[in-house]
Amino acid sequence: MYGLMGKMIAKPGQRDALLALMLEASTDMPGCRSYVVGRDIENADAIWVTEVWASKAHHAASLQIPEVRAVIQRAMPLIAGFGERFEMEPVGGVGLRDSD
Repeated sequence: MYGLMGKMIAKPGQRDALLALMLEASTDMPGCRSYVVGRDIENADAIWVTEVWASKAHHAASLQIPEVRAVIQRAMPLIAGFGERFEMEPVGGVGLRDSD
């Protein structure tokens, strides 16, 4: 499996709109075992996205899905920048979906 966690910084006042768009991107994505979007507790403009995939290749392929690409294009004007980004190799846990 492949996992990543990333922080996005929304432009001031745009966090909720960015959250809504990122949740739109969580539709049918082959190989996606878990996709969680959340508010940063300490930064009113930041969100975190945590993803677990069957493989790194599945994650890369998801970025080519037309619906995902459209959401990314709509989200870009709302993003002021990016924060930390961590990659990991998940080994298990609660709530991981069985997928491809």
